[in-house]
Amino acid sequence: MSLTSFFQVFAGVGLFLYGIKLLSEALQFLAGDRMRQLIGTLTRTPVRGVLVGMVVTMLIQSSTGVTVMTVSFVNAGLMTLAQAIGVIMGANIGTTVTAQIIAFKIKDIAMPFIGMGALIAVFGRSRNQRYFGNGLIGFGLIFLGMQTMEGAMAFLRQYDGLFRALGHNPILGVIAGTLLTILIQSSAAAIALTMVLASQGVLTLDAAIPIILGDNIGTTITAVIAAMGAKRSAQQAAAAHVMFNVIGVCIFMAALPLFKLAVSHTAVDVGRQLANAHTMFNLFNTLLFLPFVKPFAALITRILPSPPPPRNYDPVYLDKKLITYSTAAAVGAVKDELVHMGELTLAMSQVVRKTYTEHSEELVQEFATMEKGLNKLNRSISKYSAEIWKKRIPDGLSTELAGYVSAASDIERIGDHYENLMEMSAYKINNSVTFSPQADVEFWDMFDTVEEAVRSAVNAVSANDMLQGNKVLNELEDAIDGKEKEYRRNHIDRITRQECDPERGVIFSDVLSNLERIGDHAYNIVLIVRDAVEGDHRDDRDDK
Repeated sequence: MSLTSFFQVFAGVGLFLYGIKLLSEALQFLAGDRMRQLIGTLTRTPVRGVLVGMVVTMLIQSSTGVTVMTVSFVNAGLMTLAQAIGVIMGANIGTTVTAQIIAFKIKDIAMPFIGMGALIAVFGRSRNQRYFGNGLIGFGLIFLGMQTMEGAMAFLRQYDGLFRALGHNPILGVIAGTLLTILIQSSAAAIALTMVLASQGVLTLDAAIPIILGDNIGTTITAVIAAMGAKRSAQQAAAAHVMFNVIGVCIFMAALPLFKLAVSHTAVDVGRQLANAHTMFNLFNTLLFLPFVKPFAALITRILPSPPPPRNYDPVYLDKKLITYSTAAAVGAVKDELVHMGELTLAMSQVVRKTYTEHSEELVQEFATMEKGLNKLNRSISKYSAEIWKKRIPDGLSTELAGYVSAASDIERIGDHYENLMEMSAYKINNSVTFSPQADVEFWDMFDTVEEAVRSAVNAVSANDMLQGNKVLNELEDAIDGKEKEYRRNHIDRITRQECDPERGVIFSDVLSNLERIGDHAYNIVLIVRDAVEGDHRDDRDDK
């Protein structure tokens, strides 16, 4: 092997991988948040999961990206294991489109695609146009890489004895395909290399098919790496991916002669035959497993049982891998973490409620732990969002993210006001302060209204539901302000009539002030939701 041939192969693989990367990033950007919504919300049944996984993989041309996102969603609790298995199956089918495209002999138009894409990328006026140009460049580079590899593979014919051995021992072929895919971290590139070797006459169909099967095992290493250090649920999803492909390969190896015969009749060109073999394996393997998704998920959970969840308030959804594979999904994770913060705040409200009726040190300690957790979530959202902003994200997505970060600060401030209410409760106990019967009624009326406003705001964020949001904007905010003024006047009247001790009665005024501030922050959160909803409507109108 000459040094020139080595560098040609090396450059060809590099061009191919970079082309896949450019094309994937461009398609992912153009697909935007719709891709995250597809994966995150339309996977309730295994069949839907398969369809979603297949469509999204074809959209972004990266089964690795879809698989890692799926593992991250399971890790974040956004998806069940059974749903994830369906998506992974679909991703396996979707990735076969790349091999089918490669099998077309359109390498001669690689240069026009690269040239046209470069012009659009350099002179495009909008970011969408520039990404579209990058996608065309990536598409052209895929075929330029194939052409470069083909021109350097001829020397391997002198080692035909070695490659014939792979045909005589299919297990060696599977191992070779597995190791090759693990080495270059791309099943598409491994399959492309196999197709090039076969088209050059270096590999026979008998030797190439086991390598293709091995590529399907090797591609699971990415999910395994993504699950390292993650929660057990993510590890279960990665294990399901590995077992699904390994069991499928074992089944096809048992029927290898029949499989080879079927593949040989699908086309005349060996490259197309191998692309068809890749498609047939993943399609039939999915159809074979699809009726047994739930039992298969149960088997995985028995092999890797989930430990009892720890009692802490760490971030749940902020998986850093999402930033690498989908900034839109990462922004969605920030929104989900924001809802998590809101739910924690509602739980803090319940502790405050109990403290004013049955004060205890256990409740005080529980609240302190929650408050620290809330502050930690706010800091985590800020840091995670800063990492997202380091990527190139659309203006609309950046504005949405800024809104979520602002809303997280509002929720954190709600927690601070609840902390003030806890301190006032302790003051009441330590100084034997009691509210008058009328003040007590007013306190709980105000507390209930404020808690309803916070709950409605959190629900509005969770579902982008302006029905809940408008309740805060048009009803609850005015009610809170009105009650705060009315109850403060009533309190002053009680002091005037000497029904309340002025020194001790100041605590009631502070309680009202803190509750009114909580209502203000709930109002701010809903304004952010409204901006996001109106932004979605503007985007829809722009698309039309």
